[in-house]
Amino acid sequence: MKTRITELFEIEHPIMQGGMHYVGFAELAAAVSNAGGLGIITALTQKTPEKLLKEILKCRDLTNKPIGVNLTFLPTVSSPDYPGYIKAIIDGGVRIVETAGRNPQEHMPALKAAGIKVIHKCTSVRHALKAESIGCDAVSVDGFECAGHPGEDDIPNFVLLPLAADKLRIPFVASGGMADGRSLVAALALGADGINMGTRFMVTTEAPIHENVKQAIINASELDTRLVMRPLRNTERVLVNPAVEKVLEVERVKGADLTFDDIADEVVGVYPNVMLKGAVDTGAWSCGMVAGLIKDVPTCDELIKNIMAEANSIILERFGDISS
Repeated sequence: MKTRITELFEIEHPIMQGGMHYVGFAELAAAVSNAGGLGIITALTQKTPEKLLKEILKCRDLTNKPIGVNLTFLPTVSSPDYPGYIKAIIDGGVRIVETAGRNPQEHMPALKAAGIKVIHKCTSVRHALKAESIGCDAVSVDGFECAGHPGEDDIPNFVLLPLAADKLRIPFVASGGMADGRSLVAALALGADGINMGTRFMVTTEAPIHENVKQAIINASELDTRLVMRPLRNTERVLVNPAVEKVLEVERVKGADLTFDDIADEVVGVYPNVMLKGAVDTGAWSCGMVAGLIKDVPTCDELIKNIMAEANSIILERFGDISS
């Protein structure tokens, strides 16, 4: 299947693995890329640029296919060494970067000078248009269903994707609620050029996270995510657990007086314990509503092959049957 995204990134299938904290390691990125998609290493999981370069080189040993790096620009007073991370990306020979968080404009000259293709994560059409205007090559349009930060507009993909298709000139992938061949066909029909999956790739054989995390997602239904940090306008979709229930209660009690410090213990620094040690109830961690569709743990190769087979079947058989 050829789309503008497969051509832009020189990949076989229009399927991308999004950046995920303490999930996007070399093993997963390589497995996705080897299966014909685009695997992504998460830069800020690596504590220094030197460690990121080491992770990139490890991934290079596992695949000769295109890989990317997610670089999230955080709204913090003490910022990570972004120029150092960009240098590591360039030194590692990576030619695709997924940016997220704040506007990446100040870093675009360095990325573009190195011949890097940039896809920026956006939760609204206005942000996607801004990304296009500053020279991003593509965008990931994230609907309200997505894991992590869905923005504050609460627009689901059935509305957001066609709106994006009407306005954007650059290619875009659909993110949020993507899990199978039906998702891919729907995204293409709504104007996207491919799909970006996060939560679905967490529940694969090669995802280097604790089995407790994978099982928690399998056990979850579409009703088992919650939105935290809404009062702070830093909304995050997470899987419900006792720590999340505590955050929501504090938010309810504090109301307009809520500060980040009131909930910091449940949302800061929890990912190593959750993802690597399996302590799934100790903090708030990102998970999409798509958890309700996830019931097995395939390899990345099996997952992508199944998605493409199902998508092709829908296009050739189901659509053929109903249009005749």
